[in-house]
Amino acid sequence: MKKLAFIVGTRPEAIKMAPIIQAAAQDPGFQSVVVATAQHRELLDEALRWFGVTADHDLALMEPDQQVHTLLAHAVPRLVALLAAEKPDWVIVQGDTTTTFCAALAAFYQAIPLGHVEAGLRTRDLYSPFPEEANRRMTDVLARQCFAPTHQARANLLAEGIPPERIAVTGNTGIDALFALRDGETTAAREAPACLDGLDPATRIVLVTMHRRESFGQPLQRVCRALRRLALEHPDVVILFPVHPNPNVQRPVHQQLGGSPRVRLVAPLAYPEFVHLMRRATLVLTDSGGIQEEAPSLGKPVLVLRELTERPEGVDAGVAVLVGTDEDRIIAEASRLLNDRKAYEAMARFVNPYGDGKAATRILDILKTITGSREREGQK
Repeated sequence: MKKLAFIVGTRPEAIKMAPIIQAAAQDPGFQSVVVATAQHRELLDEALRWFGVTADHDLALMEPDQQVHTLLAHAVPRLVALLAAEKPDWVIVQGDTTTTFCAALAAFYQAIPLGHVEAGLRTRDLYSPFPEEANRRMTDVLARQCFAPTHQARANLLAEGIPPERIAVTGNTGIDALFALRDGETTAAREAPACLDGLDPATRIVLVTMHRRESFGQPLQRVCRALRRLALEHPDVVILFPVHPNPNVQRPVHQQLGGSPRVRLVAPLAYPEFVHLMRRATLVLTDSGGIQEEAPSLGKPVLVLRELTERPEGVDAGVAVLVGTDEDRIIAEASRLLNDRKAYEAMARFVNPYGDGKAATRILDILKTITGSREREGQK
């Protein structure tokens, strides 16, 4: 039996790691330990709770207005000590958060093999997104096994000198989670969120999310101005904006959009509610990486509120457009899709370049083939 330590800190990590944790729990070949750093407290807890995952260890590291360097300083020694006590055969991390990199560093210090889920994503600009681009590059260097979601991600890793035997294309586990919810019959998956109360079914919804550090300040303010204009210019449209709890997002969004006609600012939604909202939406505007994968999988066009994306597959497939944070460009692209039926239908094609819902099974199958107990780097 192999002992896997799954380390998560944010809601996206929990969502994308949950399918692997759930599959491992059903497999007698694995023993699992789930570790929560609580880099994001409430959002992480909500996601773990919905998927029925309980943390065996909770480091409770979140602080108000937390800085990257302080989180790293607190997380690494705690994780090193925990891994020394638990002695897992593998540490499994996901994505590109500061928790991901801290866990990778702790696994390296303990000479424990590291599996990196969603490896190989790149913008090739270390500061876009910040600090995620640096986190994922450094994590891939430390990983024994890189689980790349797409062939483009694999090509990125090969170009950086990662040996091909350490790379496997698995699809994205976020699509596993999305399809499980989409195809489920639970009440949570079917009930409309309260933010839709009183809304005419004929009303078109533009769903918006923003949370990245590089969006703080002027970029976010430009987007808010564009959203206000968009709502005024399209009287049959309501903009729904679940506002991230970070005060750097909360303050400017409520200052600029609070009280605006046909703009609904709501608290962050539970994962099932958000998926319901994506399915109901006409158009999605986001700076989120995961939503760039999820929305096309539901047939929803995406305008990416960033200058660069590590997920070019959606852009290449014609189901996503990079619009950045330029006010006029956002208005032009959103209006084109809202006004031109053919343009809209060309993007709403249910193209899914990110996976088939079977990534978790592939990842566990690969871990089974790597023999040895308590394997250590350099001792193959």
